[in-house]
Amino acid sequence: MGELTIGAFARASRLSPKALRLYDELGLLTPARVDGTTGYRYYVEAQLPRARLVAWLRRVGMPLARIGEVCDLYETDPPAAGLVIGAYWARVETETAARRDLVTFLVDQLSGKPAGKGVDEMSDMRMRYAAGTDRGMVRPVNQDTAYAGARLLAVADGFGADGARASGAAVEALVALEESVRGADVLNGPADAVDRVNRGNRVNRGNREGSSGDSGTTLTAMLWTGSRLALVHVGDTRAYLLRGGEVSRITDDHTLVQSMIDAGGLSAEEATSHPQRALLLRALDGSADHARPDLRLHDVVPGDRYLLCSDGLFTVVGPDDIRHVLRTAAEPADAVSELIALALAAGGPDNVACAVADAVMDGAAEPVMV
Repeated sequence: MGELTIGAFARASRLSPKALRLYDELGLLTPARVDGTTGYRYYVEAQLPRARLVAWLRRVGMPLARIGEVCDLYETDPPAAGLVIGAYWARVETETAARRDLVTFLVDQLSGKPAGKGVDEMSDMRMRYAAGTDRGMVRPVNQDTAYAGARLLAVADGFGADGARASGAAVEALVALEESVRGADVLNGPADAVDRVNRGNRVNRGNREGSSGDSGTTLTAMLWTGSRLALVHVGDTRAYLLRGGEVSRITDDHTLVQSMIDAGGLSAEEATSHPQRALLLRALDGSADHARPDLRLHDVVPGDRYLLCSDGLFTVVGPDDIRHVLRTAAEPADAVSELIALALAAGGPDNVACAVADAVMDGAAEPVMV
């Protein structure tokens, strides 16, 4: 098989000579031969499939580091490489939708449209809500925290020796925003609060001998403004939405097994029994690298029912049972009680926390703690 000059290979692969030189330096696409005297690069036709794959992946915006992983996988297992590409694009679409919501919200804010005003200036839509936690049947203490209010729904799942304090502090920081945050601050407020909580965990971790890295909390919360809510999420607490009779999960777990599912290396069924299913990739544990939350806007419509819960619920109560309760419980307080009862009936191996809110058009929202 004859060699191709860098120019000929560039034309055949639809990559520029400049790009080929860069990919060589990065180890992404190494020439078949480099002339020892002139330094000129030569390639062979067998390298064209990898080069063309690189070109296509660059067109869809995949980072170079990820492209190298996909190309290496492609050479040994093309179907698996296809699954990784699909998982990457699914994540891009999710993040793009979140950014689109943010842009729409900011445009409304800057143009003075009413959708950007506070909840008290909007329609008659209100929230009916309830929250509850239980220690469970095994754990000696309850490190879960749940809160439900007229504008805020929050669940945090603490872990480690100081987990109860961490989860309580996370929710408390958001409760402080419930009455004060309006308009565009609905985006900045939760993000700033999460950052403060994480910095507090960092200080606390440093002040406690032998506690480095062992304590922190997950957090999932919703803060309403008008007909939209800001969703802040880090870790493996979850948010579900019941709309039009259909239940969907609107958060992604920040766990090792979820990343493996996204990459196509693990099925959802296999994840339930994986030995590292509880390993978190993100949490408010005082680490700057692990605390980055997902922050997005979500439109609310009358009739929506939202559930926030800790993993003490969904790891032992099946999705069909969760859907049934959300569809049939008359009031949020009923849903919270029934879901916690199901977790306890399943053995209650962990703390469990639930918060449920219904978007309604009439009637005052009264807090109910279960």
